[in-house]
Amino acid sequence: MFSQPQSEHEWLEQLVGEWKFEHECSMPDGSINQAEGKMTCRTLNGMWLLSESSGESEEGAWSSLMSIGFDPKLGHYVGTFMGSMMANIWHYQGCLDESKTRLQLAAEGPKFEGEGTAHYRDTIIVIDENNWRMTSEMQTDDGEWVQFMSGKHTRV
Repeated sequence: MFSQPQSEHEWLEQLVGEWKFEHECSMPDGSINQAEGKMTCRTLNGMWLLSESSGESEEGAWSSLMSIGFDPKLGHYVGTFMGSMMANIWHYQGCLDESKTRLQLAAEGPKFEGEGTAHYRDTIIVIDENNWRMTSEMQTDDGEWVQFMSGKHTRV
């Protein structure tokens, strides 16, 4: 019943701490939305990374909660994302790249236009012990991946 952290869980430990961030998001109408804020990352006994963020954007204040863990039986990372700006919860599945610096998390969710669903991927890119980036992409109907968000995170 009591699982033990694997090396994949240990990879998440480098994100533990206090962070400030700057995000830039390309909106469907072509406008650019910028947000900044703070993030606190902690673990549940090394098994789950919990990341709580809050910030300000042009639309107002927001907050979010992300969870990431590794399921040894499934052989991949799993997680969730929820935010005060949306009514749906995102369910992640993902894996590390060969360099062990990028964690790519795939999800399916509503299209920006509001009709139907699309495939999304969020990628966490570790730069060094005090800096990481996150990008978000959406797959278009013709299969092309389009980046719509990029965020820089700096340890406080």
